[in-house]
Amino acid sequence: MSDSPLLEVKNLAVRFGNGPGAVDAVRGVSFTLDRGETLALVGESGSGKSVTALSILQLLPYPFASHPAGSSIVFDGRELIGAPAKTLRGIRGNRIAMVFQEPMTSLNPLHTVEKQIAETLYIHKKLSRTAARARVLELLELVGIDDAERRLSSYPHQLSGGQRQRVMIAMALANEPDILIADEPTTAVDVTIQAQLLKLLADLQQRLGMALLFITHDLNIVRKIAPNVAVMQKGEIVEIGPTARVLKTPNHPYTQRLIAAEPTGVPSVLSPNAQEILKVQNLNVVFPIRKGIFNRVTDTVVAVKDAAFTLRTGETLGVVGESGSGKTSLGLGILRLIPASGQALFDGHDLLKLSNSDMRAMRRHLQIVFQDPYGSLSPRMSIGQIIAEGLVAHNIGDKDEREARVIEVLREVELDPDTRHRYPHEFSGGQRQRVAIARALVLKPRVVILDEPTSALDVSIQKQIVELLRGLQQRYNMAYIFISHDLRVVRAMSHHVLVMRRGAIVEQGSAEAIFTQAKHPYTQALLTAAIDLKAVTDGTVRQ
Repeated sequence: MSDSPLLEVKNLAVRFGNGPGAVDAVRGVSFTLDRGETLALVGESGSGKSVTALSILQLLPYPFASHPAGSSIVFDGRELIGAPAKTLRGIRGNRIAMVFQEPMTSLNPLHTVEKQIAETLYIHKKLSRTAARARVLELLELVGIDDAERRLSSYPHQLSGGQRQRVMIAMALANEPDILIADEPTTAVDVTIQAQLLKLLADLQQRLGMALLFITHDLNIVRKIAPNVAVMQKGEIVEIGPTARVLKTPNHPYTQRLIAAEPTGVPSVLSPNAQEILKVQNLNVVFPIRKGIFNRVTDTVVAVKDAAFTLRTGETLGVVGESGSGKTSLGLGILRLIPASGQALFDGHDLLKLSNSDMRAMRRHLQIVFQDPYGSLSPRMSIGQIIAEGLVAHNIGDKDEREARVIEVLREVELDPDTRHRYPHEFSGGQRQRVAIARALVLKPRVVILDEPTSALDVSIQKQIVELLRGLQQRYNMAYIFISHDLRVVRAMSHHVLVMRRGAIVEQGSAEAIFTQAKHPYTQALLTAAIDLKAVTDGTVRQ
């Protein structure tokens, strides 16, 4: 058996539903994974990458999902399709672990970080509480969580998107698995942390002899971490082979389009007469830390400190910085979705001092696209109801007019209007992100805060969304606050850029000045990491 692949997927097919309405999400997928090997699985949203990964662990919603005859998944000599539940429980999280794409929906909101990571140690390693706590601390430090001991008692909602992703990686690595399935593990983190995580995975792989199935839409990552790549389209592998060959001389037209698809261009020229629409001064966001049976405040965390900037009509302000730097808290504070102090003048009205009723009316003009689309979309509402909710809340149009607006905006974000009768769980991560964008745009707001709006999308869709946002901005003269860790997208979208670190704005200026003449060492480090991940991971990532 030692000469056999550690994992062999042969003629895998996945069918959702039965009868005439059945959907074949994966068809005839075959690949192998040897001990210590890395295979990247790339393709657009909905291509079947995640469904293939979930099939390996047999985590699909059976019997709604089924594997037609001929499908086979053999791990270390054992067939997993149809395996007893006891066998699968011994493998999941122990010998094969997975980092899921959306950490906020994968982490239990009622359990602390310590409890969630320790759970797998109790189940598979039978560790004592003291030993498990020590191992959890070791794992948190390994994945780069600052002040790891204090984070043991944190809940998922108290962490940034990138911090939650790192907790997920720590959970997956807890038992030193033979295979790690990483489904977009660097999606929610900035470029410097991305490079650190790639280095971490490469180090662990070398030390543990761990195989890695790396699912991503970022071809730059594929170039750095995976010697082999499989390209998926519409449920099938259309090209597979050595990464260097596939990315340099791709054979399949889809692979060629994927390589060519990258956000490019520059934002539209901003009128010199553009009026100031939002002015933020001395904005502070402070989170109290409460402990004890009386829930008393024992400490505080400063998420945003003395932030100040202006935003003009038709302008895009890019906000960049590492995970936990305060980017999202800045946006939420302006919209009063979390407590904030200071001043945020919108059309002469201080948003932080408006009454609740006045602020509710103002929200028609101020919208946000959240980072985690699945967590922000109600699972009990259809897509049409979700998008129309703002129209109903602000009493815009009658039923037929709202339906027409929903259809129009779905076309604008390149989704089939007929999908408005479906529910969020029936969409891929990238499709859900487009629904979230449609929900914000349906009100035709004057300011939109976009919190990582392209992070869940593959590169081809990223380019489409960037062009879509540019077009909508020109058409409706909207202003954007564009929060992202992807500096390529920020450069393609932004007129001005501000850089945040540990809650403070360390540098701001025109996009041209920031990207070509950055002055602050942290900004320079961000740009270096974005230009060449290999500069950070050199010597640890196989080519």
